Amino acid sequence: MYERPILLVEDDPNDEALTLRALKKNNIQVRVVVAHDGAEALDYLFGTGAHQGRDPQEVPRVVLLDLKLPKVNGLEVLRRMRAHAQTRLVPVVILTSSNEERDLVAGYGSGANSYIRKPVDFTEFAETVRHLGQYWLRLNEAPPMLP
Repeated sequence: MYERPILLVEDDPNDEALTLRALKKNNIQVRVVVAHDGAEALDYLFGTGAHQGRDPQEVPRVVLLDLKLPKVNGLEVLRRMRAHAQTRLVPVVILTSSNEERDLVAGYGSGANSYIRKPVDFTEFAETVRHLGQYWLRLNEAPPMLP
């Protein structure tokens, strides 16, 4: 059976490395696909561009989405996901350093399932990722892949 990955959408190489390290540290063994900007994330999700030929019906189990992204910002990625039947139900966790209330409101208003501010301290960040993995990958019942 196809193992559904996590899609990590993160343009900061340090935050990407911290997230991957925190997943490994917490023994969360799941395939992680990394998109470095919003356009790459959309290409992956819809099987276009560099991901032409990838089956867009094979959706990620959860998307960890930064907001401040080059090319296409995180809120627009989220809006486009919610506008398409094949990605409408995919859980999206906004994982951002933004502490702007308007980003929080816009994230939930655009259909985010969760909004988490990235802790600066690695120990706290690793604990946050442990909780994310525990909930979204072990406890939460993911929606089925749609035909």
